Amino acid sequence: MSNLDRTPALSRLGGLAAVAPRPVHERYAGRLQPLAGDTTVRRLLPNLGRRLVGAWCFVDHYGPEDIGDRPGMQVPPHPHLGLQTVSWLLDGEVHHRDSLGNDVVVRPGELGLMTSGYGIAHAEHSPVPHPALLHGVQLWVALPSPVRNGAAGWEHHRSLPVVADGGVRATVIMGALADAVSPGSARSPLVGADLELSADGSGLVPLEPEFEHAVLVMSGSVEVDGEALEPGEMLYLGCGRRDLAVSSPAGARVLLLGGAPFEEQVVMWWNFVGRTHDEIETARTEWESGLRFGTVPGAGRALAAPPLPPGPLKPGGRTR
Repeated sequence: MSNLDRTPALSRLGGLAAVAPRPVHERYAGRLQPLAGDTTVRRLLPNLGRRLVGAWCFVDHYGPEDIGDRPGMQVPPHPHLGLQTVSWLLDGEVHHRDSLGNDVVVRPGELGLMTSGYGIAHAEHSPVPHPALLHGVQLWVALPSPVRNGAAGWEHHRSLPVVADGGVRATVIMGALADAVSPGSARSPLVGADLELSADGSGLVPLEPEFEHAVLVMSGSVEVDGEALEPGEMLYLGCGRRDLAVSSPAGARVLLLGGAPFEEQVVMWWNFVGRTHDEIETARTEWESGLRFGTVPGAGRALAAPPLPPGPLKPGGRTR
């Protein structure tokens, strides 16, 4: 998914100075952001207080939304650099096409994982016809320097491992949780899991204490570490936890994100994660010139890049 903001803010990410080394509670609400077509997302990362959770650098939550008589998601071809996109659906379908020639419909419970490497372009649309309900998340993972300029790739995994404990059923989307490891190719130590809580369900979710973690409530009401949360809210938890208590009176879906604190200082602008102003400027110029990122057949007219902000882009830290 693209950042379709025509005046995208510069986000300076990385470094260890602002990582909470001990358990904390920081609550964040999503910022409403329109997509092309008639879909609106709630943007949880980056936000005004925190830019990263491990290597997770971008979190959009959309739906549940009735698009039965509307086009739904309509994201034209756009570029990515220096990151992975993680597509996860609770309801609906998304048609993914990219400049490598992949043409796949992603459905609920399936992992769509795209690695941009040095550059890729893709588009995402609701298929025609499509289910009436659309609900999901789109996530980005910043790639560390040893692999960020590698080859681009696409993975589609229809089956993912599950960890069940009491009233909590955890599907491991990325990384590892307990003894379960996702087939998705993670390039840094991290975890992404969909926690499904039954009515009156509760449990302890095992965590890696060296990771920082956050949870996003996708549906239902839930209590996380004693904190009551509603759909669309994100709670940053810091580091130093070996487990996490979760419970729900009527059932809920909660996204758990975590990872080793991302040490590198990086620049995120529009759909690019780089290290310097020159790198971002070059990527923008090459996209506008039709170079490097390729084309997405049959997906319509590509997005134009927004203008760069005045002044040089500088890498920086994890918080504003």
